[in-house]
Amino acid sequence: MTDKTILITGAGSGIGRATARAFLAAGWRVALLGRRVAALEETAGGREALVLPADAGEPEQVAAAFARIGAEWGRLDVLFNNAGVALPGLPIDEIAVEDWLRLCQTNITGMFLCAREAFGMMRRQSPQGGRIINNGSISAHVPRPGSAPYTMSKHAVTGLTRTLALDGRAFDIACGQIDIGNALTEISAGFTKGVAQADGSVRVEPVMEVGHVADAVLHMAGLPLSVNVPFMTIMARDMPYIGRG
Repeated sequence: MTDKTILITGAGSGIGRATARAFLAAGWRVALLGRRVAALEETAGGREALVLPADAGEPEQVAAAFARIGAEWGRLDVLFNNAGVALPGLPIDEIAVEDWLRLCQTNITGMFLCAREAFGMMRRQSPQGGRIINNGSISAHVPRPGSAPYTMSKHAVTGLTRTLALDGRAFDIACGQIDIGNALTEISAGFTKGVAQADGSVRVEPVMEVGHVADAVLHMAGLPLSVNVPFMTIMARDMPYIGRG
C-alpha cells in the first residue's frame, strides 16, 4: 500500500482502464477522468477511486477535475496523460476538417490542458514536485499509411514531453513518455484481422496484452523524482515498427 496519488485520463477503456486497475491493485489512490461515468465506475470495479467525469479537451471541465483532486487529496504525485482518439486511415484530402479538429481537441489540447493543470499543482504543492507520463505512440516516431492527423498529434505530444522534462527540473517535476505499439484494446482489435501496410498490402499484425503497458507505467511512476525515463517504447515484439516504411 502507498499514499501516492495518480490521475489517469481516458480511464474508461483500453490502456487507461488497464493502467488504472494496476495502480488500484498496487494500493495507489487513483483518480479516473473520462467522459462516461458508467465506464469509469466499471474501471474501478468496486474499488475506492475518485471518479471525475470530464472531457480532457474542455478547459473548464479539466480545471474543475483538478480542483476536486486538490480538495480531496491536497496533492497529485503522478499524471498519466493518456486520453486520445484515432481516425480511420485515409489520404489527407479525404479527411474531414471537422474530424481533424475533433482529434486535436483531445490528442493535443487535452494533453496540454491536463499537463498544464498537473504542472501547476505539482509546482505549488508541498513537498513540491511530481511526475507527468504522456502516452505517445509508435506513431510519435513513424506513421502508418493514411494517419496524418493521429501522427501529427503524437509528434506534438513528444514536443510537450521534451519541454516539460526541461521546464520541470526547477520544480522537481519529471516528465516522460511511453510509446506503445499494438497493445490489444478495443481500438487495436482489428490488427488481428489485417492492417494496411506501407507496400499497399493488408496483413495481420502481432499484438501484446495491455497489462504489459500498465506494468510499464507503474514502473515509471514508482521511480524517485531524481530519476526519469524520458522515452520508453513498449511493443509487440514482431510488429512492423523496426523496419517500417
